[in-house]
Amino acid sequence: MMALNRYRLRHLAEAGHTNARRAQSLLRRPDRLLGCILIGNTIATIVASSITTILASEHFGNVGVAVSTVTLTLIILIFGEVMPKTVAAVYPEQLAFPASLPLKILLKIMHPLVWVLNGITHLILKPLGIIVSSHKIDSLSADELRSVLTESGDKITRRYRSMLLGVLDLEKATVADVMVPRHKIIALDLNEDWKNILQQLRKSPYSRLPVYRESLDNVLGILHLRKLSLLLESAELNVDKLEPLLDSAYFIPESTSLQRQLLNFQKNAEDLALVVDEYGDIQGLATAADILEEIVGDFLTDQPTAKRDIAKQNDGSYIVHASIPIRDINRLLHLELPISAKTLGGLITEHLEDIPTRKTSLLIDGYPIEIIDVQGNAVTRARISPRIEHRSLAYPEH
Repeated sequence: MMALNRYRLRHLAEAGHTNARRAQSLLRRPDRLLGCILIGNTIATIVASSITTILASEHFGNVGVAVSTVTLTLIILIFGEVMPKTVAAVYPEQLAFPASLPLKILLKIMHPLVWVLNGITHLILKPLGIIVSSHKIDSLSADELRSVLTESGDKITRRYRSMLLGVLDLEKATVADVMVPRHKIIALDLNEDWKNILQQLRKSPYSRLPVYRESLDNVLGILHLRKLSLLLESAELNVDKLEPLLDSAYFIPESTSLQRQLLNFQKNAEDLALVVDEYGDIQGLATAADILEEIVGDFLTDQPTAKRDIAKQNDGSYIVHASIPIRDINRLLHLELPISAKTLGGLITEHLEDIPTRKTSLLIDGYPIEIIDVQGNAVTRARISPRIEHRSLAYPEH
């Protein structure tokens, strides 16, 4: 009874399983259940000992009493304690569910004795600060739930397990981890030549664009290109008519957790935001799709660029463009690189604590990494080899 999985028991009880409901009812007050079991167990042991002693004394004298004591002790230990409890621990449901009915009946029969016994026990435990009636089963924490999912094996498919773990990991990641960095934001500068603006509007792969003047920090709003579907074909569209079509920009702090920001997107009916730092300067752009991608993977957005920048080699290693975010590398290649930096290049620089050079090799969390190309002071390409169990002298860890 005590070895039953309480969460599975609750699931079966809610599904209408009769034995599960009965077992759950008994376990609501484990002190009463234990009292009933131990009273019966103690009585059986004492009676067996008394009968054995009497019979042994009558037939074999004092020597028989000693032999019977040793024999009965072995029998009780093997057949009454170790063997049945071992089997019950391995197959709790198969034994506990059928046993729940006789236990329920015995509990009703011995209720007065159990009530007295538990009353005395509670009086002794109360000065020690132990209140049995107020004890409840602890709920699973996020880390415990993560461990349960990780060890679920074939009971949950790898895809579903990855999604559930992604939900739990939202609290650990921030908007800064998934945002499009400032230098990669495609935005519209109204100070440019009008022909260039029209060309950008017609060729834009996105349905919305941030619009600014001179500097991205001077954002005027967000332009929904669907509002221009008719105006783009006319000669009447100009900057003066474009600006009134802008929607207000939505700004969010870069330190906001992904879990909180997903709720904020829903609350504010927004799905695109400009990310700012503590000084109010724009650092990047984030969308609800970027956060959902952390849960469900890459099927929401096309990732041809990332895949083109990753080339698998015959020896099992990968040549990777260093500008790819660590999270994308881990997701696409099923690796476990640390996410202390945003990109592979940043991770390499962080571990080297120096300006990287070609042919430098290092070991990061068990993954041998070799710098292949460097432009200026930044890594452009690196080779990631399969994870190794032990440190190698060829790849000293920095």
